[in-house]
Amino acid sequence: MDLKAYLANRSALVDAAMDAFLPKAKERPATIHAAMRYAIFAGGKRLRPVLCVAATEACGGETSNALAAACAVELMHTYSLVHDDLPAMDDDDLRRGRPTCHKVYGEGMAVLCGDALLTEAFIVLAKAPITSRYGIREIVAELAETGGSRKLIGGQVMDLEGEGSQLSKRELIRIHEAKTAALLTTSLRLGAMAANATPAKLDAVTKFGYNLGLAFQVIDDILDVTQSTEILGKTAGKDQSVGKATYPSIIGLDASRKEAARFTKAAMTALKPLGKKAVRLEEIAAYLLQRDY
Repeated sequence: MDLKAYLANRSALVDAAMDAFLPKAKERPATIHAAMRYAIFAGGKRLRPVLCVAATEACGGETSNALAAACAVELMHTYSLVHDDLPAMDDDDLRRGRPTCHKVYGEGMAVLCGDALLTEAFIVLAKAPITSRYGIREIVAELAETGGSRKLIGGQVMDLEGEGSQLSKRELIRIHEAKTAALLTTSLRLGAMAANATPAKLDAVTKFGYNLGLAFQVIDDILDVTQSTEILGKTAGKDQSVGKATYPSIIGLDASRKEAARFTKAAMTALKPLGKKAVRLEEIAAYLLQRDY
């Protein structure tokens, strides 16, 4: 199948698995479960879980073995979006083309929804198949460390503290490494682990994920100033309005596009040890470089 059909197929597999893992919307207490499902099934690219599945396949594993890990990373990602959108954080009313969780369910429930999604991520991940190289300890520690104060949370802290400041390019990369590249890389690593990948293959997807994550965030920065709210599905120009440091604000649009291409090329190069089985990962990287939303 072509890439578009592949992405749709793997996203559907993830959504079906997520529907089975999550509490039903009417399960008591119903409000929190409805809010969790509202946030999870709001649409979106499903980039991280699809990359998780694609990494499993690239390392010779079965697609079904990646689904628990794929759902876990999407649960963590969605929790971070729910909290990021809160008035105390990025204060946004729109996410994935519809009102944010706190606009529908209230701020208190949105906080609890994010908490519940994060907790659910580990409930789901604990159900992931183990292999001869990677047991439950390694799998759970991988995601837990990514979501902690040294990576995902730390990136959000640096992002908040950097608002209104003149950051250097190196400081901005540190934010992107922690806030975006870390979870994207972990998505790929968990997929490789689900396939019982050799250390060499795990290293390849790690390097791929790091560079792809940085490219993805640079492109996000570019789109924030070049596309409309309707196209993006979230408030356009928000970074500039709150004084956030971005690639375009530091080095300009043309140089930012070159940076995105450079990171993408490095990501592609990292995949060479995987050979032809990495074709889907290569296609996804090329697609993300050209995306317009």
